[in-house]
Amino acid sequence: MPTVAEQLHSAREQQGFTVHQLADVTKIRTDHIRALEEGNYHVFSAPVYIRGFVRSCAGVLKMDAPLVLATLDEELSKLEKFRENPRLTGEPRGLLDLIMLQLSKLNWKVVLPLLVAGIAVATIIFVYRSIKLEQSKDPLRNLGTGQYQPARKQTGETLPLPPPTPAQRP
Repeated sequence: MPTVAEQLHSAREQQGFTVHQLADVTKIRTDHIRALEEGNYHVFSAPVYIRGFVRSCAGVLKMDAPLVLATLDEELSKLEKFRENPRLTGEPRGLLDLIMLQLSKLNWKVVLPLLVAGIAVATIIFVYRSIKLEQSKDPLRNLGTGQYQPARKQTGETLPLPPPTPAQRP
């Protein structure tokens, strides 16, 4: 069975296209078309580009695109570089990346009003409980033992006590 590169090359020649004509029709660079026809897939950074370019060329060249793509997937699975889809970034993902990804999925037109309402309810509950707690405290908690302590210095602002009556004497 011929490779995808051989199939693309023979189909292009049978249709009478030059590499430049095929590049004009598909809007694919000529060096990429040559790389596809030579089977030089290492020129491409990811398999998604290879699949897209092959699909475009197969469509223009009136080839059976699903069959060509199935053959291409078999060929790419044999290459070390294209066994797995590449990561978009070379860095490993951390906790912050995971959190930011999840936050980006939220519908903020719904979440933000709910968040504001939740904060408002929590604030109202906190203020209500603080007021109730303050009211329930003993207002006399800072008083002393309850013994009468006369003023140390008589300023004349208080009247003297009347002398005890005979009934009050011991």
